[in-house]
Amino acid sequence: MTETAKPWTVDDVKGEMSCPRCGASPQPPGAWSNRWTCSQHGAIFPLSPVVTPNSLLTRQLCKRSDVPLWLVWPLIRGWVIGAVLSAGDEASGVQATAVAVSGPNPFGGAADLVLVAEEQGVGLGAGLAGVDGIDPGDAVKAEPQARVQVEGRSVPLWCVTGRADCAVYAGHWEGRWLWAILKPHTAGALLLEDLVLADLRTLGSEAEMLPYGAPPPWLAGWSGYDH
Repeated sequence: MTETAKPWTVDDVKGEMSCPRCGASPQPPGAWSNRWTCSQHGAIFPLSPVVTPNSLLTRQLCKRSDVPLWLVWPLIRGWVIGAVLSAGDEASGVQATAVAVSGPNPFGGAADLVLVAEEQGVGLGAGLAGVDGIDPGDAVKAEPQARVQVEGRSVPLWCVTGRADCAVYAGHWEGRWLWAILKPHTAGALLLEDLVLADLRTLGSEAEMLPYGAPPPWLAGWSGYDH
């Protein structure tokens, strides 16, 4: 069972917050608005800074998030967790999460996989994937091109046009968006295996043994204006 989440505050996160849709620096709540605001996208749920992750950071986010933290499970051999992100505010709590893992690309070289879980209207998956708009749009109305396994169920994913250097897929899980962003594009072959996803919040002590690495450079320096 997931532990009861404690109230979320931006004081839990050290560093500069950003817009989940474009990476720009937002304005905090003030006299004119009780929401964080982006000059381009208006009211937003700010994204935590990309920092080098560790088990303590992951455990704290797991305790306070009502949104899943998706991870390929068991973790692919040779892969490490490179980033654990969240978007939200004090009033609404965590509204989106992203877990980035890095490891060998089946076609050679290195690869990154970012799994995003988000409530409707946050836009984190679309922002990281370089997708116009706030969600996958009409892409999810055709036949699905991939699937992942979650809690013994097959979850369809649709290919979405996004960053030219990435393979982008999106689907639904329990009313929330589930995004898989793979860089480079050839790493999309990983989805041919029907990957099994687990929610980090449910792993318990197993999560303490996960390997951690550095954030992927493209994610650490991410800005939606650089798609």
